[in-house]
Amino acid sequence: MTKTASGTPQWKKLFPILTWGAAYNRQDLGGDVTAAVIVTIMLIPQSLAYALLAGLPAEVGLYASILPLVAYAIFGTSRVLAVGPVAVVSLMSASALSSLGLESVSDYVAASAVLALMSGGLLVAMGALKLGVVANLLSHPVIAGFITASGLLIAVSQAKHILGIKASGHNLIEILGSLGQGLGQVNFVTLILGLGVLAFLFWLRLGLSDLLQGKFGLSKLAAGTIVRVGPVFAVFGTIALSWGLDLPALGVSVVGTVPTGLPPLGLPTLDSSVLTALIGPAVLITIIGYVESVSVAQTLAAKRRQKIDPNQELTALGAANIASALSGGYAVTGGFARSVVNFDAGARTPAAGALTAIGLTLAAIYLTPYLYFLPTATLAATIIVAVLSLVDLSILKTAWNYSRADFAAVFVTVVLTLLVGVETGVGAGVATSIALFLWKTSRPHVAEVGQVPGSQHFRNIDRHQVLTDPTLVTLRIDESLYFANARRMEELILDRVHRGAGQLRHVVLMCSAVNEIDLSALESLEAINHQLADLGVQLHLSEVKGPVMDRLKRSHFLDDLSGEVFLSQNCAYEKLTKDQKPDPS
Repeated sequence: MTKTASGTPQWKKLFPILTWGAAYNRQDLGGDVTAAVIVTIMLIPQSLAYALLAGLPAEVGLYASILPLVAYAIFGTSRVLAVGPVAVVSLMSASALSSLGLESVSDYVAASAVLALMSGGLLVAMGALKLGVVANLLSHPVIAGFITASGLLIAVSQAKHILGIKASGHNLIEILGSLGQGLGQVNFVTLILGLGVLAFLFWLRLGLSDLLQGKFGLSKLAAGTIVRVGPVFAVFGTIALSWGLDLPALGVSVVGTVPTGLPPLGLPTLDSSVLTALIGPAVLITIIGYVESVSVAQTLAAKRRQKIDPNQELTALGAANIASALSGGYAVTGGFARSVVNFDAGARTPAAGALTAIGLTLAAIYLTPYLYFLPTATLAATIIVAVLSLVDLSILKTAWNYSRADFAAVFVTVVLTLLVGVETGVGAGVATSIALFLWKTSRPHVAEVGQVPGSQHFRNIDRHQVLTDPTLVTLRIDESLYFANARRMEELILDRVHRGAGQLRHVVLMCSAVNEIDLSALESLEAINHQLADLGVQLHLSEVKGPVMDRLKRSHFLDDLSGEVFLSQNCAYEKLTKDQKPDPS
């Protein structure tokens, strides 16, 4: 039987449910049931709203919130992560699907399921290859910038439902232009309703919690839970208003007939040209969705001193997306808001997700007939309030003050996401981050160091009062050496040697910050060694890390080295400066 390094059988690692399920007890059930009830209430309007955002029929949002939760409960390692439709992935799905030019609703729904299936397949493959480190490819500034820009884009795109007009567009300019053209057709009944729901939802977030705690003495946790499920009151209130006043007769758009029953099961099919067009969006949705999900899971796990397995999370999210695709849903991931509610409501195991799936199934069977009169303006208001909480424009100021390079990545991501589109924005942000990384590492910081008086420490001669010797130069290289910076390092070292020509006898490369030396850098070191030897100067190394030394021993460099390799910089300084002093005898 194959076992992991920790001694856990591999099949148990693949099915975490076998671990937590074996220890499941009545106390766990109580916490999970409570959380499931609260999250189910929250997810009903949220799922419908995000389906609307993705350009899909409302019921697709419910379908995408049922079987994915069950799949994650089987394969997931987070005890509280709640999987389902989220705003950013819904926007990315809408962007990808709208470019296909599909005319029928059934083809559009099938394409959304194929997109989820492709994303799920990629995630499972990455999990099998242990590629959980892919989360590190997207820097926090890029993610923050992308989510901020996406939040603004989503909020603006939903304004058409508040105004009761038709509008379209894939970027901020197109959407604003389309909204401007339709201002003459504003439905004022829809506008009043939409603004009223917005005001109510903003009051829920900004004022209700303090009122519940101050006047009614509720705990912060209880008040926060009521605030998060507050959109349900807006849903049922506007349904009653729409039915009682016959608002559809006044031109107010409503959800209409929502099919009753269980999600349809089956494999979605589309022609090969559509599949090819969805490859790029599937990759981006996979990466963005995984990064968002694993960030939420890690944050909440840390609060309970628990751990998640990033590689297993790939498999779990992949299974969730495949389950969504096979049950008429679309791409899903772990959502921050619903996961926090799940956490605060007392969820103890992934069984809370499976119980939530049961609640949503009952809703799909018994509640959908009552959604007919639900105004789309209510769902749009729900989306706007939810996504505006994701907007953090302060990231631009923070990045500018801290690092111009990080600011450039954030700025490019925000601007291109808003002005061109979500796929271009996140792609450009990643490309900018990689380009800036290569630029920075291709110009390594090399500091000349000297000994701090009365100590064995060595510091930059430009920052500290240190002891130096005219016959010895020590250069501390603060970067791993590889093909992009090898030539730059060679130039810096030789330039310093030529400035000290005459008295200089030794050059020591202090390698305490060097984690790797690739073949290109090795060839540069060999060239430096030969050139210094021609000048009568010896090349030495100090504080070389074990793995780097192991690699150097596989070459002829150490045999040809004109100097020595010292364990510490202090040893190098004492020996080489002592050798230059005249013998007292």
